[in-house]
Amino acid sequence: MPGLILALFLLVCVSAASQEKSQIVYRPPEVLEDAHFAESFDSGPLEGRWVLSQATREGEEEEEDDTAVKYDGIWAVEEPVEQVLPGNRGLVLKSAGRHHAISAPLLRAFHFLDQPLIVQYEVQFQQGMDCGGAYIKLLSQSEQLNLTRFSDTTPYSIMFGPDKCGEDHKLHFIFRHRNPLTGRYEERHARRPDWDLREYFTDRRAHLYTLRLYPDNSFEILIDQSVVSKGSLLEDMTPPVTPPREAPDPSDTKPTDWDDQQRIPDPSAIKPADWDEEAPRQIPDPAAQKPPGWLEQEPDFIPDTLAQRPQDWDEQIDGEWEAPLVPNPACKDAIGCGPWTPPMISNPAYKGKWKPPMIDNPNYQGQWQPRLIPNPGYFEDPHPFRMAPLGAVGLELWAQTAGVLFDNLLVCADVRLARRWTRLTWEQRLSAERALAPGVLVRLLSAAIQRPWLWGLYVFTVGLPIILFISFMWPDKRFGPPDQEYYYKKSDEPQPDDPLDSLGSHRSRTQGAGEPVGLWDETSGMPSKTTSDPKPEPRSRK
Repeated sequence: MPGLILALFLLVCVSAASQEKSQIVYRPPEVLEDAHFAESFDSGPLEGRWVLSQATREGEEEEEDDTAVKYDGIWAVEEPVEQVLPGNRGLVLKSAGRHHAISAPLLRAFHFLDQPLIVQYEVQFQQGMDCGGAYIKLLSQSEQLNLTRFSDTTPYSIMFGPDKCGEDHKLHFIFRHRNPLTGRYEERHARRPDWDLREYFTDRRAHLYTLRLYPDNSFEILIDQSVVSKGSLLEDMTPPVTPPREAPDPSDTKPTDWDDQQRIPDPSAIKPADWDEEAPRQIPDPAAQKPPGWLEQEPDFIPDTLAQRPQDWDEQIDGEWEAPLVPNPACKDAIGCGPWTPPMISNPAYKGKWKPPMIDNPNYQGQWQPRLIPNPGYFEDPHPFRMAPLGAVGLELWAQTAGVLFDNLLVCADVRLARRWTRLTWEQRLSAERALAPGVLVRLLSAAIQRPWLWGLYVFTVGLPIILFISFMWPDKRFGPPDQEYYYKKSDEPQPDDPLDSLGSHRSRTQGAGEPVGLWDETSGMPSKTTSDPKPEPRSRK
């Protein structure tokens, strides 16, 4: 009965969850005119907004056939495989093991001046990820920027997003810094977050990745609105933006008499006279004796007497025929056959090759390093935030696993606008996932459907507390209602003895063993003469 009640209750929960799922409606986010870029992939096909790259392989000229195209991976705008918001679509990387490149221009260029930069987008590894990236590139604005030629060599200002290969889980934040002395751009990598990123690649759920850059050179990296890393562009990048003031002198060389060996063999050590370098590591056990019953004259294997030479055997080609060997029947019950050799043991006289002991080198001068001179490449850039302006958003990826979905890309300069976009997109999805997430009871029912033996556990788990409750809470006759016969009120006043108890105690004092036991006469206060076990009177014979 408890199990039936539990099952009915779980079915009601499942029905309620199904009804709630049918009521979920996706609301496309409104257009954010103040954003530099906002894309939810809900307003028609990619054509006109996104540009597929037509770049070719390095060192090859454009050809008419498709084999020369490097970025031949397929993109599609479609709903997720496991949809929680019917009608919500995203950009899906469809081809496994191919190179993909697609980009879109910003509504207006972003210039790194006195406003922060907020970049966020959602990624869903619908089939997990073995090896591949899901990062985005914010391409540098210039007259040479051609989105149809977008490739891995296209200049970018920032690269941000997840990347994985094997067991190496990464969350990139890379920006290209211009050296004020040489004019060349160099990559600066943020340190890895102190965060376990494994589940974001394996749980097949959509996750929100956010990068916030501020004019004071600080940055924050968030996943699902939780900060996983933060730091400074001046202090927490590798290599650092500001080079060291001093650098090793490239013309300095180590002196020929420089001794950098910390320990050396003791030159005064002499090999002991009794040191035998030729002694073997193991020797036969001198205490071992041949076990009794060892058949030393019998071989382990003998020729098979029943074997016959094949008819097609040619001695000129195959050689002289010999019968195959079989185990010797005489050795079946014997402890051993063939020549007996004692087992090998470690040689107590073995010492190996003699080597002098190591001692501290009295002439040790430490590890040599070239002298430091003023760094000719030293510069100070107090504002690495002021990067090359942004002109486009690009996805240039290779993935071993297909089905990577991108959604709700945003580039803006207002934190409040980003929070508003998050409420319209990510939080809408999150609310739908929470509404559709099965409760504890629904999960118990699903588990029992897959594993019927769990019903017994459920019944035991529900029934045992009920049985224990009834056992401990059943009315005690000593404390029942006062109008009942079994009512007994506990009191500190003395209570009269039970007549039967008095009889027992009197009988134990006055009667001996084997005497008949009489009943108590309440009128006289003495035992009656009538025994408790009277013998029947004999019948008279007629």
